[in-house]
Order: sequence, then C-alpha cells, then structure tokens
Amino acid sequence: MLESLREDLAYAHLNNGRRILDVADLRQYLYEQMARIRTNAFALAGLYGNGNGNGQGLTKPGHNGSTHP
Repeated sequence: MLESLREDLAYAHLNNGRRILDVADLRQYLYEQMARIRTNAFALAGLYGNGNGNGQGLTKPGHNGSTHP
C-alpha cells in the first residue's frame, strides 16, 4: 500500500497547481483529498439517499415498487 501511495504522490499536485515538496504540502494535499471525498459523499447521499428514506432516488416520486390493487 505504501508503495502505491508513493507512486501516486510522485504525480500529485495541490489544488493551486504546486507539486508536493515537503510535509506541509503533504498535509495540505491530504486535507484537500479528504474534502473532495466528503463533497462527493455528500452529493451522492443527496442524490441516492443515505439509508434513512430521504434522497431523490431512481424511481418515480411516490412509487415504492409495490403494486396497488
């Protein structure tokens, strides 16, 4: 896993375009990646729901998949 991380960091850039050169840059890079993951998770939870019955879903509104007599 660490070898893969090292290969990824060789090509990694910060949001401002700079390369990762030191520990402070690495810390900033990790914060940026975590923020990106949180943003994606938030967007997906809003689109598909987060398990509590809320969310847009992929079915027609008001349709729960059951048949009505």
